[in-house]
Amino acid sequence: MGLRRLSYLTTVGLLPVLNAIANVQQTAIQEPLVMATTDWKVSLSRDWDVLGPFPIHAREQHFLSPSFPLDVSEAIDLNATYPSAYADGGFVGWSKAKSQEDGTLVVSFPDIRWEALRATEGWAALQHHTVLRSTITVHPPNAGVSSDKPPRLLVNLEQGSFFTVVPAISQKAQDGAIVPEWHAGNIYAMGRSPSNVVSFPVAPSTTEPTTYTIFVSGDYEIRLFGDPRHNGGVPKLSVSLAVDIEVPTHSVSRVPSHDVSCDFVDGWAFGEALGIGLSSVDGWWTVQNVTPSTTLSQYLELELVRETRLAPGQTRIVPIRLTQTRPIDIEQLEFTLDIASDSATSSVDVVLPVQNRVQWNAVDGAPLGIKASYLAFGAMPAAFLVTPPEYPNLGSPKPPILALHGAGVDIFEFDFWVQALPRQRHSWIVLPAGRTAWGMDWHGPSAQEAWGTVDALHHILARREQWHAWGIAPNTKVLLMGHSNGGQGAWYLAGRYPDRVIGVVPAAGYIKSQAYVPWVQSRSAHYVDPAVRAILHSSLTPDDNDLFLSNLVDTPVLAVHGGEDDNVPVWHTREAVSVLKTWNPQSNATLREDPGELHWYPTVFSNDQVQSFLLSTLEGTSELAQTSRSFTLTVAVPSDSGSLHGWSILRLGIPGRLGRLTVEANEDAIRVRTRNVQAFSIRIGSLPENVRNVPFIFDGQQLSLDEETWNLDGFTLSLSYEDGQWTPHSPSSIKALPPMGRAANILSSEGPITIVIPSKQTSRELSAALRLAHNLNVYHKMDAEIVDDQEAENKFNDPSQTGNVILLGLGDFAKATLRQRWTAFNLVDDVLSLRGRLINESSTAALILHPHPSHEDSLLLLMHGTDGAGLERALRLFPIRTGITIPDWVIVTQQADERGTAGVEGAGVWGNDWSWNEAMSAF
Repeated sequence: MGLRRLSYLTTVGLLPVLNAIANVQQTAIQEPLVMATTDWKVSLSRDWDVLGPFPIHAREQHFLSPSFPLDVSEAIDLNATYPSAYADGGFVGWSKAKSQEDGTLVVSFPDIRWEALRATEGWAALQHHTVLRSTITVHPPNAGVSSDKPPRLLVNLEQGSFFTVVPAISQKAQDGAIVPEWHAGNIYAMGRSPSNVVSFPVAPSTTEPTTYTIFVSGDYEIRLFGDPRHNGGVPKLSVSLAVDIEVPTHSVSRVPSHDVSCDFVDGWAFGEALGIGLSSVDGWWTVQNVTPSTTLSQYLELELVRETRLAPGQTRIVPIRLTQTRPIDIEQLEFTLDIASDSATSSVDVVLPVQNRVQWNAVDGAPLGIKASYLAFGAMPAAFLVTPPEYPNLGSPKPPILALHGAGVDIFEFDFWVQALPRQRHSWIVLPAGRTAWGMDWHGPSAQEAWGTVDALHHILARREQWHAWGIAPNTKVLLMGHSNGGQGAWYLAGRYPDRVIGVVPAAGYIKSQAYVPWVQSRSAHYVDPAVRAILHSSLTPDDNDLFLSNLVDTPVLAVHGGEDDNVPVWHTREAVSVLKTWNPQSNATLREDPGELHWYPTVFSNDQVQSFLLSTLEGTSELAQTSRSFTLTVAVPSDSGSLHGWSILRLGIPGRLGRLTVEANEDAIRVRTRNVQAFSIRIGSLPENVRNVPFIFDGQQLSLDEETWNLDGFTLSLSYEDGQWTPHSPSSIKALPPMGRAANILSSEGPITIVIPSKQTSRELSAALRLAHNLNVYHKMDAEIVDDQEAENKFNDPSQTGNVILLGLGDFAKATLRQRWTAFNLVDDVLSLRGRLINESSTAALILHPHPSHEDSLLLLMHGTDGAGLERALRLFPIRTGITIPDWVIVTQQADERGTAGVEGAGVWGNDWSWNEAMSAF
């Protein structure tokens, strides 16, 4: 079995705390380390050179060179030393390490006085960067080469940030300078992840072995490896690296690990979506049709949601809509996918097992964790789990529980999470996957998916009359629960959408990432302009849960935390409750701190206090939530925020800064004070009865409504600040803005992301597109289609085309887009410019959030490099994870390689309508 197949079967690496409650299997490639799927063979040396450790904060490796402090295009001096504040004497040099037989490399630095460092700097002093160096040797076939295509590597790097394969020194001298292609590793060791497909920097010899050097950026993060105090106090970086080799063949292979399906309940599909994992071994292939077997067609119909094209080496999930006509009594679904390339046609036979569950009528023995499926935004297959209630509805449906898992928990591989949540009387428990085991920390696309699963459950239950008695209301409110990263996610979703939440039980959640492991060891901080740093850090504002706790003063909260939690310290929850109580001392927020308990313990949720809270909140037996006389709505991104007591902020005065709206409702007037708000609205029917017919006073300006307006059903009053006063508008006249403020919003796409490159011919842009599509797959199971300039022009002539767009390089389509002058960026003689200044310095990258070419609610991101090294930099800057500080636009030079964010030449947040925002720009 080749590596590519093994990597699909890899079980996710969970957080250290979960090792005590689940038997976690890791990928294991046994001896010998010489492997082959063809007559070509490849061997990975078990001997490693190690350089480090160097101080670094979480995610800083996306700005610094992954090989910092080295230049991998130059010869390496293994006797050289380099400055590091961690080492006695201030310098570190090279050392040796040997990987284990299964490819695992464990690296530590016992000579560093870690306890002395953490005594003053805490966990921040344990985070560090290391450069790892070894060799890969490729052996040609003994009988000669039968293909005119060179082989390529399949690499699986787990818990490493980046890697690159470069020629040996002798090859460099012969072939000249080569710009390294850095590939992102699977840093979270998530399962169901395809291997990186890596082209050799120079073709291997067909007559003798060829040796290459591999460099790995090894970055120790507390969130990945835990507190080393339990293992002798010395941080141990553990990465797993395995390699394989293949010769590209013009074909498509099945990838069952990427399949999406649903369970059947008494023979009926609990969902409408199927997804089939396919990978192009080589060639551009398009899935054109789906045909069920003769047997299957007796039970259901299958419809290809859209044609799906695979780029060479790309893995995608083919979306299929399922429509059932009768209950199924077969054990598997069999159908065929028709595929075609420019030069061939073929088919792929698919067999999916059927998991049939019994109806959940009985209280005893009811099924936990029924798998449901749906088409996110009508286009992308996704699955989630649900636990049904004990009894059907009595009167109006009760709100469901939306339960968010912790980091590293794969809900489909382990039943730990579904078993941890006691079944409720009349409320469903909905367990979203978050796209992957880590996702986006329940922000952005993971938050989209969480809400999408609740809406999907409503539609699933509405499809069959037999399930109507168990249905949930459309656009229902929810009770949020979560543990660890899911506890943080519960704070996040509740704080951004308070009117959709009836209660919150966040357990062991951190308050924000910068407080979890502080950034005091940042290398960038020694060089970066504080004003520039502030603009960069504004991209984190939407994630900072403490800033939005004002929105929860009227939401029942029961926050739970183990008193001896050594993974997420208990002070995080204490502080969150303290902040909430500061906003309103009378807020219904309770802290349950369980003395002596660690991060996870069986009674986190299974205790009388939590169950009483759930019962009273879900069944409506607790006191109805009251609207405080005075409250404050806090918003960072209006399009990613909901209302509070019917009040919504629609636009900010200065995007990139917080907007706040404080309401004081008295019987004589409703007084509103705004801060950095340009437009807002209020649903009149949401106001308390005792303030009806009283005047509004907005920042000292009075406005009164007549009796007829007060009595209008569903009336919404919208106001915009114009010419120094608040002016009423109809809601439709205040245009909603797409989610702006940071480049990471490109991930919140209402459909597959389209990656546009100048040409489908082999190029650095195509390589970058394939690597970007791979990263979207690994980290978010997010679909991406790669198209060229001409295809993009044809596609986006249709204004109905949704889904965000990424432009790689300055091809014709990118140039045509920039010439629309929708932002301050422009072209001067085909060179990118900003406000008259050319961006043409070598090795410079620009990431620019930009209006979508045809759909006003979608986004476009231009990723430009002034040369090959610049495009590589742009690719590393892509905000694939939370915490990467990229606002709406950023220009980064080569200086970032050694000084991090000090290499930022310019950065900013766009104003409303994509205008220049002087207050939040530096250039």
